[in-house]
Amino acid sequence: MSAVDPRLSINQATIKYADLATALRVTADAGVEAIGLWREPVNEVGLDVATKMLADSGLRFTTHCRGGFFTLPAGAARDAALDDNRRAIDETAALAAAGAEGSTAVLVLVAGGLPEGSRDIVGARERVRDALGTLAPYAQSAGVTLAIEPLHPMFSSDRCVVSTLSQALDIAADFAPEVVGAAVDTFHIWWDPQVEEQIARAGREGRIATYQVCDWATPLPADVLLSRHYMGDGVIDFTALTRAVIATGYDRDIEVEIFNADIWSRPADVVVRETIESFARTVSPVLR
Repeated sequence: MSAVDPRLSINQATIKYADLATALRVTADAGVEAIGLWREPVNEVGLDVATKMLADSGLRFTTHCRGGFFTLPAGAARDAALDDNRRAIDETAALAAAGAEGSTAVLVLVAGGLPEGSRDIVGARERVRDALGTLAPYAQSAGVTLAIEPLHPMFSSDRCVVSTLSQALDIAADFAPEVVGAAVDTFHIWWDPQVEEQIARAGREGRIATYQVCDWATPLPADVLLSRHYMGDGVIDFTALTRAVIATGYDRDIEVEIFNADIWSRPADVVVRETIESFARTVSPVLR
């Protein structure tokens, strides 16, 4: 088995069916030093219990997933979404404080898709900007960075109207970089002809809040959300993208986040080992 890269973080989505205790245990037992968590498993045990479990694991905390879904028009549903994001900010701050030294308080945001019956994607993006304006002071007071994650354009209608790193950075530009940044996820941005230019821009602006990796392979499954793969099993050039990110001075952990039904069906400890191996082959050589 390959040595575990000290900058590897296991995003909990990669081992989706593992509860929080199992996710923490198999990650730490494999020698991985960091983990990114999802809100649902944290809320299953309660935040107080989750923070203690994380602290006892000795793992760094890298991101909390996820907040966002800001594209609803004004009304009770939008107000409820904003309140839920405030709770997510509180969770992120508490978990980052409980994690080992080097933990980061980053809340990943998925902007949301078009509201039902709408074709106004420009207006939807403006509601994302407005929501961030509402939440940014709260995040700043909590010491949390809100990371806008651009998603591949195939998700524009139902999940995320922010499709490129450029769009994410344009929205983030209204705010201090320590308050609003961007998530750089290879699965979502590898196709963009401006990707390396925009990674460099994100670095200059100090807005790379997290770097996440997984691969793209075709044919896509019927549920395209579950089309992520281990690095090296698809077409993404991890050398070029990782080199671009590292050139900005990004020196924090790198998360592997995979949504794939076949991978999820395997034992969590096996998936963590396979993740370590694929990271060692594709990402680690660029970090040396």
